[in-house]
Amino acid sequence: MRTVTAVAHRGDPYRVRENTLASIRSAIRRGADAVEIDVRLTRDGVPVLLHDDSLRRLWRVDRPLAGLTLAEVRELTGPQGVPTLREALLAAGDHRLMIDLPGATGASVRAVVGTVRECGADERVYYCSSAAAMLLVRAADPRAEIALTWTTLAPPRPVLLAAVAPRWLNYRFGLVGRALADRVHRDGLLVSAWTADTRRTMRKLILNGVDSITTNRVDALASVRGAGERTRR
Repeated sequence: MRTVTAVAHRGDPYRVRENTLASIRSAIRRGADAVEIDVRLTRDGVPVLLHDDSLRRLWRVDRPLAGLTLAEVRELTGPQGVPTLREALLAAGDHRLMIDLPGATGASVRAVVGTVRECGADERVYYCSSAAAMLLVRAADPRAEIALTWTTLAPPRPVLLAAVAPRWLNYRFGLVGRALADRVHRDGLLVSAWTADTRRTMRKLILNGVDSITTNRVDALASVRGAGERTRR
């Protein structure tokens, strides 16, 4: 029986501030199989969890992350503030982390991949982002599991697929229908969809054959998935 992977988008952001350790733990308690996190580097090269390039939206501090050391980030956001990737890997326990890499550079990707390797977390981490970022990941780790984010109905070119070697194609949920899912599966890849937050959309994606759904409401997805599995028995 096929089970759809429930991926919590930035943790449990409707209840707890996104990309924090508390948000990761909340998402896992509410049924997440994996948690998607965003990782960037501080000025002193430490991978930390933050989607935006500054602290303004989440932390009300109008300072760019790239201009701050980890110590300064700690001072500005507090002890329960922006966590490091190393701390997030520990907080997730045996659960998987899907690492998005906004603003990826060769240096940032190498730092992230290196941290994952040092923590012995290679088997429970996979990466998602644009083709450019995923090419950097593939260069840094030939064995990395990759979910290539794709934003059009036209399939990726074979030369790109060969270079990135993804396991997943990662689509905005509105693009995913049965025909697309079937085509991706015929090509030997898995289909993930983001970011679906209504039960109706979740059910539709599951019926269309997706393998993974990323959502801000992981408890709702766990409920929908559970109801579907009980119906099929």
